[in-house]
Parts: sequence; C-alpha cells; structure tokens
Amino acid sequence: MTHLRTLSGAVAAAALTATLLTGCGSGSGADAAALPDGWGTLDTKSLSVGYPEDDGYAEQPAAERSKHNAAVALKEEGGLRTGMVSVQLHFATGVDDAEEAATAAGAVIGIGATRRDSSDVRLGGEDSARQARRIDYEFTSSGEERTPENGTRMTGVMVAGVDSKGVPFLVRINAVKGSLSEDELDTFVESITVK
Repeated sequence: MTHLRTLSGAVAAAALTATLLTGCGSGSGADAAALPDGWGTLDTKSLSVGYPEDDGYAEQPAAERSKHNAAVALKEEGGLRTGMVSVQLHFATGVDDAEEAATAAGAVIGIGATRRDSSDVRLGGEDSARQARRIDYEFTSSGEERTPENGTRMTGVMVAGVDSKGVPFLVRINAVKGSLSEDELDTFVESITVK
C-alpha cells in the first residue's frame, strides 16, 4: 500500500509539474520560434529575431546603431557590412494590422529596388500578433557607410506586422546577393517571435 501511495504521489507531482510548465510563457497561445544551433538573438520590446553568430554576424552596440533601429546584427567582411538584420519599432503611424504595416514597409524599400515577391507569413509568439507580411526584393548598394562597393547587387527581405500591443514592427534582412540561400533567408524569418 505504501508503494501505491508513493507511485500515485509521483504521478500527481508529475502532472502538477506538467501543468506549471505549460502555463509558463508570455501569454495565451505564445509559441516561441526555434533557433538553429550557433544563432544568437536580437531581443526587443515587440519581438525577437535570430541571427547566425557562427557565420560572422554580431550584435551592434546601441551607441553605434541608427536611432531608428531597436536592434541590429551585422556581418562585416574586409571592413564592409555585407549582411545585416535590423528591427524597427513604431516605424509607421496609423497602422493597425499586418497588411497596413506591409504597405508602409513597401514605401521604404527605396527607388531602384526590385520587388521579387510578397507573401503572408505566420510568426512564432502571441496568437494575436503572429500574422505578418514578407516582402522579398533586390537593390543596388550605394557604397556609402561601409556598405559593399557601389553597384553591388543586394538581396533584401522585410517582415512587417503589428505586435500584441499594437506596435508596428519591421524586420529587415539585407545581404550581398548570392551570399544567403533561399533556405537561409527563410530561417531568418522563421526565427522571429512576436510578443
């Protein structure tokens, strides 16, 4: 009988532990995106996004980044910024959903950029904020501010949406064309968790 009481106590403890663990998280329906091995995380008030530390990307100190960016990771080669992941919050006004955020994001792509594709994506994180829009594009580097030589073709991906508190966000991934495969670009997008 003592053995049976011990066993039922262990089962009850395991059930309680499972309940407590599943109750953790940032809210109802929170489902964080998984990161590949060797990746770090840019963490902001609205979202987190991964970047490949083992491929030379490093977080830019707050004192060095543009005031418009909440977080940035850069890849530098030969003194040039050949890859970048950035997060902008409150990047547009009057934006209430992912579609409006994407429209505002499309306006900042820039003259001379070529839009390649646009699609709906579902991000990790809070259910109310998981819907976002992905815009794939290409542009030409200006060669300014330690970017690759003027005329270098670049790949760009933007992911725009609105977090659970109504804050519009824009994640931008830029790299020298051909340096990231389509699967690698997908991994950046899949690493985003919205709060």
